[in-house]
Amino acid sequence: MPSEEKPYRLYRGGRVKGKVPAHPPPAPKAKRGSGFSLRPSRRWLRWIPVVLVLFVVLVIVWALASYFQFRDGVSAAHKRLDRHVVEALDAQHGKATDILLLGTDHAQLAGREDANRSDSITLVRVDKSRHRIAYLSIPRDLRVDIPGHGSSKINAAMQLGGAALTAQTVKELTDLPVNHVVVVDFSQFETLIDKLGGIDLVVPERIVSKFDCPYPTEARCAAWEGWRFAKGKQHMDGHRALIYSRVRKNKLNPADTDFSRAEHDQQVLQAVAGKLTSFGTLVKLPFIGDDLLAPVATDLSTQDFLSLGWTKFRSGGGSTLHCRLGGESSGGDIVPTEENRAVIAMVTGDSAPQPPPPGSGAFGPGCVTGNGTLGVR
Repeated sequence: MPSEEKPYRLYRGGRVKGKVPAHPPPAPKAKRGSGFSLRPSRRWLRWIPVVLVLFVVLVIVWALASYFQFRDGVSAAHKRLDRHVVEALDAQHGKATDILLLGTDHAQLAGREDANRSDSITLVRVDKSRHRIAYLSIPRDLRVDIPGHGSSKINAAMQLGGAALTAQTVKELTDLPVNHVVVVDFSQFETLIDKLGGIDLVVPERIVSKFDCPYPTEARCAAWEGWRFAKGKQHMDGHRALIYSRVRKNKLNPADTDFSRAEHDQQVLQAVAGKLTSFGTLVKLPFIGDDLLAPVATDLSTQDFLSLGWTKFRSGGGSTLHCRLGGESSGGDIVPTEENRAVIAMVTGDSAPQPPPPGSGAFGPGCVTGNGTLGVR
């Protein structure tokens, strides 16, 4: 047998039959870039700071564009306000700001083209120390003393002396200062709400109300039952929200009055304010910023609006206070009662909010907190 080929393997412990195994060849090394690796490539890691810087620059540019567009809208709103109004306003002292909100929507209604009465009067108190916003609704038929013109319905002050005289009348009625004024044309709210993508409102009751017939003939209007709103949360476009804000009579609830309309106005205004501060609106702000204040004439500055939006964001809906002045109905007027003084103390935070007393009816003064409505008591 040749010496180079042995039929056995030699170990210390003896011999074992078989061939001597050869060492296995080394595994080939993986080429760079081949296969899948969980470790990120260093080449991509170099781009992360660049992407972050570009994102920050984009946010800054977007914010500046939004600010300047909104500032242009505020500047246009200043020009629409009568210069005599600013002279009638009070300087702000302390953390609370009182804003007089006047709503009109009659300019396009037949027979009222020359009228200039305010359809909605609300004093908004923004209290930064309490992170709370209070809405004090003043019925337009409330009989008050208008400086220089004697006793009349408070909405006549707008006709007699514009927003300046209305502010002076409200100051004497409430003993509260008026630091700013906002005049809102509700007829233009339709376009604004559509640009915001509509608003969500909670309708407290079923409504059937017949006014402003949409049909061209008297026969169609006579057969038309009226505008209908179901109870509960609803998404409304600009036209539908405007109709809802105008509802003052309800076939399904004869107790609804001008107070109901004032509450509808407040709902629409608060929904619009909430939509204005939403993320979706902030994204579109560079394109619609100057249009947001088209229905408004005001002395509020851009910084005032930003501060107001921040306070609304901080306060939330749960702490919002809804109040109304009231009295007793007499020949189409509302004669104020002493309970109105207590309501003003609730607005300023000097007393706890109390709803209108039971039996006070549709004109009872009082306050509720949160998203509730005052309604009929």
